[in-house]
Amino acid sequence: QVQFVESGGGLVQPGGSLRLSCAASGNIFKFYNMGWYRQAPGKQREMVATIARGYTTNYADSVKGRFTISRDNAINTVFLQMNSLKPEDTAVYYCNSWPTFGSWGQGTQVTVSS
Repeated sequence: QVQFVESGGGLVQPGGSLRLSCAASGNIFKFYNMGWYRQAPGKQREMVATIARGYTTNYADSVKGRFTISRDNAINTVFLQMNSLKPEDTAVYYCNSWPTFGSWGQGTQVTVSS
């Protein structure tokens, strides 16, 4: 089963930016649809952004215009560029494949606070 390792999170002030990375194992990454998900304390995990194997993208309304998902199949990596961050973006961010999920990793913590 494919494994995912998220990185790039941290503490940032409102209005700041972060770039998250998701490194995948395996040799069939280019055939996966991929997505970023987040879970805030006391809330269910929610979809943030998706990118299909054909590069079609989709975003949650709450992040549209601020976040950009991309992928580099040559290095088995998905990125999430996060701009104009808000306190409500604070969460643990995860990546995974869809519609068939792989194992959920530990995620990377994003904290937006002044």
